[in-house]
Amino acid sequence: MTTDTLVPTFAALGDPTRWSVLEALGEGDASASALADRLPVSRQAIAKHLAVLLDVGLVDQVRVGREVRYRALGSRLTETADALARVGAEWDRRLAMIKQIAEDL
Repeated sequence: MTTDTLVPTFAALGDPTRWSVLEALGEGDASASALADRLPVSRQAIAKHLAVLLDVGLVDQVRVGREVRYRALGSRLTETADALARVGAEWDRRLAMIKQIAEDL
């Protein structure tokens, strides 16, 4: 993942309601109405949050009859977590180098 895709993804994940929507979708596919029944948010607000999550590729739409259901895309979440792990590993490497320099003095 590049910075161009990570920044909007992190912005989407930074909203508590969108995070709650993702957690709910982690339990199974759901429509916007079903999500609104489970969360303290209106259906219209859920639809707006789902649109943001769709735009950054964290959820996908699945048509089931006349209903549109949403599902979390685990692969995209894994890619995001992997990108964070790489950043963390680089910081750990740098801190270990600083520690070694300090100990050598």
